[in-house]
Amino acid sequence: MMITVFVITVVSFFIIILPPGDFVDRIVLEANQYGEVFEEHEIADLRRMYGLDQSALEQYLIWMGNILFRGDFGYSFGWDVPVSELISQRLGLTTTLSVVTLMFIWIVAIPIGIYSAVRKYSLGDYAATFVGFVGLAVPNFLLALVLLYISFRYFGQSVGGLFSPEYINAPWSFDKFLDLLSHLWIPTIVLGTAGTAEVIRKIRANLLDELHRPYVLTARAKGLTELNLVIKYPVRHSLNPFVSDLNDLFVKIISGETIVAVVLGLQTTGPLLLQALKEEDLYLASSLIMFLSFLAVLGTLFSDLCLMLLDPRIRRQAREGEMM
Repeated sequence: MMITVFVITVVSFFIIILPPGDFVDRIVLEANQYGEVFEEHEIADLRRMYGLDQSALEQYLIWMGNILFRGDFGYSFGWDVPVSELISQRLGLTTTLSVVTLMFIWIVAIPIGIYSAVRKYSLGDYAATFVGFVGLAVPNFLLALVLLYISFRYFGQSVGGLFSPEYINAPWSFDKFLDLLSHLWIPTIVLGTAGTAEVIRKIRANLLDELHRPYVLTARAKGLTELNLVIKYPVRHSLNPFVSDLNDLFVKIISGETIVAVVLGLQTTGPLLLQALKEEDLYLASSLIMFLSFLAVLGTLFSDLCLMLLDPRIRRQAREGEMM
């Protein structure tokens, strides 16, 4: 995991630096638009102040060295505050939103997928399939706008953001937590719609393959009730591909959050990363990518652990590998 995150930091850092220009060039360009002219020595002083007068390799080594030995992620050029302060405000909300969305997908998609497979070609199966295709076809930002209108028009709720205006800068309290829950349902549904549709189709296809296996016919012949039979054997086996793809689902939630967050005005990492990349805020953008990549790698670990708990064959292979 650490090697993967390290490689991601190297690649992302140098890709951010790759385009021509830097944060100082942006400052100079904006100043020129207002009739202000910088002298060459002033531009050089600015680059020296921001540490942009060094080579890309030197900048990376200094940044990574400060992280490893001092826990210092650098200073945000655009916000003029430490990067760690900005990330601490946003990363927790991003993680909360992603985890809640993942739970929403599980709670909704797995029962519907099971029902669609067991009641194949029924009215409910056709309805679930239709909803699944609609969920895949409708863009997230369009669904976000529709839910914003419904929330404001019919429920009178303040739209946009994860908090009401009076709670945005307020310290955490039980009232603020309840306010977060009241705003969380819109981004959860928007981000979870496409994932729910995908999981429904995947669970349905996997379970249809399992329902006609010989062990199912044998268990049914021995007198097991249909509910116990389906839940105990085919459903458990059909979840293996789904669990192995949990990381991809988690990454899609995080990556798809940016556009939705911009539309909804969410205080998450998506809009912050987008602004950092547009402003060439080097250390802020690199640190955000590193943290989001770490979350994706943690998702892979979680997926592997769930798969090991679900499938005894994987546990047996792991034990045999340890013995060897």
